[in-house]
Amino acid sequence: MGTKQPLVLLVDDEHDLCTLMQMTLARMGIKTHIAHHLRQAIHFFSEYKYDACITDLNLPDGSGLDLVRHVTQNYPKTPIAVLTAYGNMEIAISALKAGAFDFVSKPINQIHLHQLLQKALHVPPLDALASDQLECRMLIGDSEPMQKLRESIKKIARSQAPVFITGESGTGKEVVANLIHQLSNRNDCPFIAINCGAISEELMESELFGHKQGCFSGATQDKQGLIQAADGGCLFLDEIAELSLAMQAKLLRAVQEKKIRPLGSDKEIEVDFRIISASHQNLEYLVQQGKFRQDLFFRIHVMDIQLPPLRQRGQDILILAEHFIAQICHEWKITTKNLTDNAKTFLLQQYFAGNVRELRNIIERAITLSDESYIDLTHLQSSPIRVIAKNENAGQHQQSIDTSTKNTSSLYIDEAKIPEEGLEQFLEKVEKDVLLTALNQTHWNRTLAAKKLGMTFRSLRYRLKKFGLDIDD
Repeated sequence: MGTKQPLVLLVDDEHDLCTLMQMTLARMGIKTHIAHHLRQAIHFFSEYKYDACITDLNLPDGSGLDLVRHVTQNYPKTPIAVLTAYGNMEIAISALKAGAFDFVSKPINQIHLHQLLQKALHVPPLDALASDQLECRMLIGDSEPMQKLRESIKKIARSQAPVFITGESGTGKEVVANLIHQLSNRNDCPFIAINCGAISEELMESELFGHKQGCFSGATQDKQGLIQAADGGCLFLDEIAELSLAMQAKLLRAVQEKKIRPLGSDKEIEVDFRIISASHQNLEYLVQQGKFRQDLFFRIHVMDIQLPPLRQRGQDILILAEHFIAQICHEWKITTKNLTDNAKTFLLQQYFAGNVRELRNIIERAITLSDESYIDLTHLQSSPIRVIAKNENAGQHQQSIDTSTKNTSSLYIDEAKIPEEGLEQFLEKVEKDVLLTALNQTHWNRTLAAKKLGMTFRSLRYRLKKFGLDIDD
C-alpha cells in the first residue's frame, strides 16, 4: 500500500488565493479542502480528519484566532498556521500564543509555504513514547515545577514560534533549549548553541553571519556563519542580552526576513531556522534602559519559559545529587558512593545560588574528598564554594559555616566585622583569591576555571588582566 496522501484545510475568503495555494500544495502531493467562512471551517473539522490547516486571520464571520483556539482545544494534534498581512506582527504573535503552529505573511511566498507545510506535516505527537523517554534523560526531577515545565516544553516544541527562556544561572537553559529542538519537527537538522557573552564584539558578526575570503585581515577563506549552520534546525542564543545594539539590529533582520548577508558578500542567503534565546537578565528592564532593542524583544519573546531555581524543587535536589554521583563515579571508573542521612539533610537546606551547576560542582568535589563508600556532611562542607543555607523561619538567607579543617579564612570574615582596608579593596582581594583558587585547582586551564566559576571565558580574561594574572599576554 502507498503512503496516505496528506489532507490540509485552507480557510480564506479570497477565492483566487485559495486556488493558488491549492495548486501549490497539489504539486507537493497534498490534497486540500477549502472553506471561506469560520463556521464552514469548524463544520469541516467535525466531518474530516485533517493533517494540517492554514487560515486567514480576517474571515467574514469571525477571526482566524477563534479557529486557532477551536483547533488547539479540540484537535490538538493538528497543526494550524495563520496568514497575516505583511508587518502585522502583533496579531501573528497573538496567534502563536493561542496555539498556532506558525504564520506566513501575505503575499504568499511559495517557497515559504512549501517549507511551512513540510514542517507542519512532520510535527511529532504530544504523547509519543520516545518524547517521554527523551525528557527523562534530559530533565531530571519529579517536582511540581518540573512537571509543569515538561508540559510547557511539549506544547512549545510543536510550534515554530520563537522561544525565550529565563532563569537563574545554572538552571539548565541550554538543556531545555536542546530538548525543545529534539521534540520538534526540526530534530533531524542542527541545533546550534552560541553563548553571546563568550564571543568578542569584534568577532560576533563573522561568527553569526559568516564572511568571504579577504573581507578583512586574517580572512584567508570563506567561512559559514552559525546562523547558516542552523539552517532547517534551531539557533540557540544564550545570554542574548550581551549582544551590542548594532548586532541586535542585524539579528532582528535575520529573524524577520530569514535572510543573511555574510561579511564581504553582495548576495543574501535564505535561511530557515527557529530562534531560541535565553538570559538570566531582565530584558524588559534593559529595554526600558535603552540597552536592548524593543522590536527585537517582541520578536524573540513570543513563547516564554521560566526555569525554576533548584531551591524550589524540593526532593529533586537529592534525585539530582544521586544522578551526579552515579554519573561521575562511572566517568571516573570508581565504585559509586551513597549519601548519608546527614548529607541529604544538609543538601536540602542549601540555597544553591548557582543551582544545578553548583550542585554538580559540590558533588564532584565531595567525591574527590571521600575515601569511603559514602559522602557525609564533612565532605560536602569542605567545598570552597560558599553555600548559603535557607532560613525557613525568617525567610532570609544566611551563610553556612565551614567546619572543615582546611584553612580558607582568607575568603571569609565574621559577619559583624568590617574590613579595615575598606569594602572595595576587601572585595577585590576576595575576588583575586577565588580566581587563584580556581586556576590552581584546574592547573591554570582557564577554560575549565571559567566553567568552574560559572562565568564566560571573556569575563575570566577581563578579571585576569585586571589583577595582572594573564601571564600569556
